[in-house]
Amino acid sequence: MNIAARLPATEERVPKNTSSKVNHRIQGRTLHDVSRFIGADPVFIDERIRQLKREWDIERTLEANAASLGLAGLALGSFVDRRFLILPALVSAFLLQHALQGWCPPMPLLRRLGIRTAREIHDEIIALRILRGDFLERVDTPERALASARNWY
Repeated sequence: MNIAARLPATEERVPKNTSSKVNHRIQGRTLHDVSRFIGADPVFIDERIRQLKREWDIERTLEANAASLGLAGLALGSFVDRRFLILPALVSAFLLQHALQGWCPPMPLLRRLGIRTAREIHDEIIALRILRGDFLERVDTPERALASARNWY
């Protein structure tokens, strides 16, 4: 069996490595956010979708964090003390670990802070589009909207 077959799928990596309590809290927040737009004027739904499209997902957050720490380590290693060069090496190793397994040291904290995956954000966008009437199926609850959104992959 090759290594790629053993690694979790890209969209499963982060939720699989997040505690079920945190996953449920993020899902609950998404349901709450979608429920605010049941029966809302499409203008308000449009604005929320624009906000969601600008929301940083966990991958982007980790990439920005890793790049910042890596650059700081290079600068400190170049101008203060060479021992700071361990920082970019550690950051690179953790970023690789995240790419392969979906876990790295800052991820549990970021997830507890509510940083969502791209799929979780996309699910909310699709649920809102369903509520707005973009698709043939009309729903009347946020749970049904999110369940329908997951079928659009």
